Amino acid sequence: MPATATLPTTTLRTYAATDVAGMQAGMEEDGYVIIPGVIDRAEVAEVKRRIDELRPFGYDCFDPGKKQVDHYKNVFNRSPFWLPYLDKPGVIDVAESVMGADCHIIGMTGWRSPPGVGGWGMHIDQQFFPVEEELLVSGRIKLPVMLATAHFYLNDMTLDLCPTWVVPGSHKSGRGPGAKPGEARYGFVAGDERSWRGQEAVPVLVKAGDVMIFRSEVWHTGSKNQTADQTRYLLQVHYGRRMMAQKFSPYLDFRFNHEVVAQATARQRRLLGGHQPGAYD
Repeated sequence: MPATATLPTTTLRTYAATDVAGMQAGMEEDGYVIIPGVIDRAEVAEVKRRIDELRPFGYDCFDPGKKQVDHYKNVFNRSPFWLPYLDKPGVIDVAESVMGADCHIIGMTGWRSPPGVGGWGMHIDQQFFPVEEELLVSGRIKLPVMLATAHFYLNDMTLDLCPTWVVPGSHKSGRGPGAKPGEARYGFVAGDERSWRGQEAVPVLVKAGDVMIFRSEVWHTGSKNQTADQTRYLLQVHYGRRMMAQKFSPYLDFRFNHEVVAQATARQRRLLGGHQPGAYD
């Protein structure tokens, strides 16, 4: 979107990392929360440097001969360096508050978006079943948060540096953008709608080190990098409830890095999947 475009007027609410109750309410009302200053500038620079050092493995999206988004999967398994990003204060607190103290990660991805690439289209990440909009808006039914993604932004975001766009409250639509009421869309399917009940999509123009965590049903999209010389960096941590399967490619051939597991704290081991036995185990 050009930098000269008129922006929607909605102001994105932010929360202190210690305001767990507020963030829990924000996830229910808006479908996402933004936590400023989760990591400082020195740490941001180090994370970007570490992303630059990543080498493709398994199902990573990386081709040095093409101008494209670089997308590295299972970053947590590459080095113990990434362990603290499983449970950063504030981020893990809101994740556990809405998905349970036994939630875990289902993935961690690193992104690099050079000039001229990016996009996707407005979409949801996952909705498990359609629900009538009025039931959700009225509060008669409240869908539990089953999956959520934390975006660690590693640039000062501007309109031309491919920001994320979100439609606040759109998780209460009970469907994905472009879907008809009652139509099931169970995964990534982009639609043309960019507003819901008069609420337009708004850009997430945050600072480097800020984090947005959002539930899987909220409408959102990436956008194109329209700068001439800036690369956007992003680290994602995907969380799920205990019974949500972990998505560690290459799946049947996945093996934990024993150096990573050996240095993980008890909480980090649980987030990696080291649970107490439960139903269906």
